[in-house]
Amino acid sequence: MTRKVMLQICSDPTLTLDYLPTLGLPEFTRSATELALGRDSPAIRENRAGGVQTLGGTGAIRLGAELLQRWYNVGGARCGPVYLSSPSGGSVAATLQGAGISDIRSYRYWDPDKKGFSVEPLLEDLEVAPEQSVIVLYASAHCPTGAEPSHADWKQIAEVMMRRRLFPFFLLPCQGLCWGDPAQDAWSLRYFVSLGFELLCAQSFSTNFGLYSDRVGSLLLVLKHSSLLLAVQSQAASLVHSLWSRPPGGGARLVTMVLNNPALLAEWKEGLRVMVERGMLIREKLKERLRMLGIPEFWDHVTQQRGLYCCTGLTEEQVQFLVMRCHVYLPASGCVNVTAISGRTLDHVAESIYLAVTSDLQEYRH
Repeated sequence: MTRKVMLQICSDPTLTLDYLPTLGLPEFTRSATELALGRDSPAIRENRAGGVQTLGGTGAIRLGAELLQRWYNVGGARCGPVYLSSPSGGSVAATLQGAGISDIRSYRYWDPDKKGFSVEPLLEDLEVAPEQSVIVLYASAHCPTGAEPSHADWKQIAEVMMRRRLFPFFLLPCQGLCWGDPAQDAWSLRYFVSLGFELLCAQSFSTNFGLYSDRVGSLLLVLKHSSLLLAVQSQAASLVHSLWSRPPGGGARLVTMVLNNPALLAEWKEGLRVMVERGMLIREKLKERLRMLGIPEFWDHVTQQRGLYCCTGLTEEQVQFLVMRCHVYLPASGCVNVTAISGRTLDHVAESIYLAVTSDLQEYRH
């Protein structure tokens, strides 16, 4: 679909190659905001939500960090530390540090004993976080674990954050590729907005549109009052001038066309559903293969996780065994992108995991 739409755009005789506005293609930022919040969102109707086109999700994180550091910090409005989940995507901390944020802390997210998400330790960490701390939250498709809070968990998280005056910075890296439904993937974000939170959200369209080389992203701003939106966007424009000056147009035009054409939108959503089903099928086959091999552990967590990522629960020694003996390469955390496993490689991956779990790994212990 992406190639088809790109050819349509390129054949448009009215297309120009002029610079886009500093804040991006207006039709794109409007569409991205509506995709994240829903077209009927009160924040959109009240004109207190808007977006800034960025260079992918990383650019959105960087611009959001710059705003928190330079604008919100005026008068000490947002002077708390920034909290990331443990574990968290590898580039997020570095991107925040690049904006001059040095006080980066962590909250507990992955429970190695349960091999899944545990809300109680997270709530404990939020309770002791200083007021005005910035809490970075994956709206869905948590990277790198794939473990997802339930709606009830999100409600508890929101209650503590509202009471403790903590500021949410959501990440929405691949909307639609967690549950197969863009609206369901944005449920937590929309719930926080419905409670009246001010927040930021870094959106990426690289994965869910296959636009890896076009660097299409958006920083969503949701504020309490419409009078603040233009002021914050003005500050964002000033920062954009020093970061990338003007965003590229090709990918943003493609996303805009798809999101505003009913037939293309339906085709895109169907593609998301198919991709999610393929990922779940890989998970099911991996778990079943491990069961048939007689692995001495339960691996239900593999199919309980969602999205692109899976936290296997393997130890560092077991991971090192996989790398050194089996040539199965994954980070020390034991988290993998399930889409990297194909039907051709699945048996080798399963057999290698079985060997890693059942072998004597004395030589791999430090």
